[in-house]
Amino acid sequence: MEKKVAILRGINVGGKRKILMADLKSLFEDLGYKEVLTYIQSGNVIFTSENKTTEIEMADLIEQSIKSEFGFDVPVIVRTAQELNNTFKNNPYYGQADTDISKLHITFLNKEPEKENLEKIQALDFNPDKFAVEGKDIFIYCDGKYHQSKLTNNFFEGKLQTRATTRNLKTVAKLCELSQ
Repeated sequence: MEKKVAILRGINVGGKRKILMADLKSLFEDLGYKEVLTYIQSGNVIFTSENKTTEIEMADLIEQSIKSEFGFDVPVIVRTAQELNNTFKNNPYYGQADTDISKLHITFLNKEPEKENLEKIQALDFNPDKFAVEGKDIFIYCDGKYHQSKLTNNFFEGKLQTRATTRNLKTVAKLCELSQ
């Protein structure tokens, strides 16, 4: 069974959309997922599945179950452990001599953006912040603090017409480690 990683958007932020990790783990187990492990309160779940459903179908099922169980909508993006590991390794900003990894983030999209939408944002200047899009992933370098950047989930969702959720590189590295 291949390991999967579910990345939830916007739970346990500012006391809103609160989900205890023990409850989230139970929800995944009730859905039939195995080897369920949660990592930090922002909503990262590693699991295996015997189901032959796609990652998009899994995300939809998890979203519906969260809505039913907790009463609010939570966007979910699911990646295979291999996809997540490849994303981590392909970060164009990681490993540059002068790069502070605390300034690196990855925004995960639920689908590849349409070319015309992508071209519109690539023409914009966010200096000193930078971003690079590769498939369903956006690699972000924030010169300052991420929450002060214009390169937010809401920005990418609005411009690219897709769902987005972001994790810092340290979290992505830990998810890669835990999903091996």
